[in-house]
Amino acid sequence: MASLREGTRIQFRVITALMIRELTTRFGRENIGFLWIMAEPLLFGSLVSIMWTIMKGPEEHGVSVVAFVITGYLPLTLFRNSVNRAVSVFQVNSSLMYHRQIKILDFIFVRVLVEVVGTLMAYLFVAVVLIYFDLFPVPADLGIFVAGFLLYSLFTLSLCLVIAPASEMSSALEKFMPVTTYIMIPVSGTFNMVSWLTPAAREYLLWSPPVNAMEMMRAGIFGDQVAPYYGFAVPLLVPMVLSLLGLFLCRIVRNHLEVE
Repeated sequence: MASLREGTRIQFRVITALMIRELTTRFGRENIGFLWIMAEPLLFGSLVSIMWTIMKGPEEHGVSVVAFVITGYLPLTLFRNSVNRAVSVFQVNSSLMYHRQIKILDFIFVRVLVEVVGTLMAYLFVAVVLIYFDLFPVPADLGIFVAGFLLYSLFTLSLCLVIAPASEMSSALEKFMPVTTYIMIPVSGTFNMVSWLTPAAREYLLWSPPVNAMEMMRAGIFGDQVAPYYGFAVPLLVPMVLSLLGLFLCRIVRNHLEVE
């Protein structure tokens, strides 16, 4: 038990140090500094919600357009930033591999964790502000929202576990990733509810882990205002398979990774 506690303590210090390094490298110490992890997704989500309000009006299918777009776009920003930053993550941090406490999986985990923290901070800030202006509902069920957010984050992490080593095996992956993240939008549930679709489309879309997670998040936010469709099998099993594949690929890459 003592060795387990010591290992956990060391791992926590490693993750904390890598997070501080990641935040400093990305955002620096000027202006608002690390608060950009919240401001960045918040800015994009706010601009998209304004555009949707102009095009579609204040409500669609009985829910606030602003709240609906925010609840979809913030998780999408988490996904997009995480998978884009997973590309070549080992090359960028290869100099840190001299420290035996640092493992290659730490680099992936930290980059996803930074995006998760930023998205949650943006969620909290925008919810408080918009609830005050009656543009965002008081969450109906925080439990189901948190469960959906965790499943969405789990899928993102598992996919990054595959992308990171795959990008070391093929440099062409870096060119395709920006396009891939945009292609993902129609099958992510970002801008639509499953109940708005035809039964045939609904059946296929529920095979997407992000869709199930997004439906759970919106069920937690909007409650009876929406008719969510979701299950737990797909958003749990798919990340498990991707994680096993990613761990296998990371092991292969680690054996051939050149430490600078």
